[in-house]
Amino acid sequence: MRRALVTGASGGIGAAIARRLGADGHHVIIHANRNPERAAAVLADIRGAGGSAEVVSFDLTDAAATTAAVNAILEAGPVSILVNNAGLHADAVFPGMGPDKWQRVMDVNLNGFYNVTQPLTMPMIRGRWGRIVTITSVAGLVGNRGQVNYAAAKGALHAATKSLALELANRGITVNAVAPGIIATDMIEGSFDQATIERLVPMKRAGKPEEVADLVAFLVSDQATYITGQIISVNGGMV
Repeated sequence: MRRALVTGASGGIGAAIARRLGADGHHVIIHANRNPERAAAVLADIRGAGGSAEVVSFDLTDAAATTAAVNAILEAGPVSILVNNAGLHADAVFPGMGPDKWQRVMDVNLNGFYNVTQPLTMPMIRGRWGRIVTITSVAGLVGNRGQVNYAAAKGALHAATKSLALELANRGITVNAVAPGIIATDMIEGSFDQATIERLVPMKRAGKPEEVADLVAFLVSDQATYITGQIISVNGGMV
């Protein structure tokens, strides 16, 4: 049984990924920070279906706290699968975007990736097997009005994914990114009505969190050993 850490697993996409990995037989480490009750519900779902899971809580923007939490996780065994899903957006047109909105988005989306991923890479190298998947956004591919900060962070994660994939390619570790488009979660409520979705998405609907989870499950499996350094979008044909 491989151990999988999913950050931000209390959100819609993260919860779907955690449930799918649990169904696939992995021990899932469900990370949450501000929504412990949702993480507990995901835990109950996985265990109720016969899977193995636990919940951890830490602020991944706090480097010291994250390192301590990751070290504690590693004491119980290696983490072979990492899904960097935690993220947030704080939208504003750029001329009116204060430094707080810029920094907060960078701290969670970009610095959080470093704080969690960096201490896990050497143990993966020692084990000669690993899967790192980072959930990004179609905004990191094509940009989006009012999301200069978010698009910049996600675009940086795409570059980081490609570079890290090159470093780890001969160590049995794959590194990929999944860039969702409009997915039916709490994050898009109030932002996209049906008419807007039909205008932007050729498939005329929002994606389901489970459709993102299906791709992640494949990328972390033994069937995806020759796929690395890729940015794969799940967006219904938007780009």
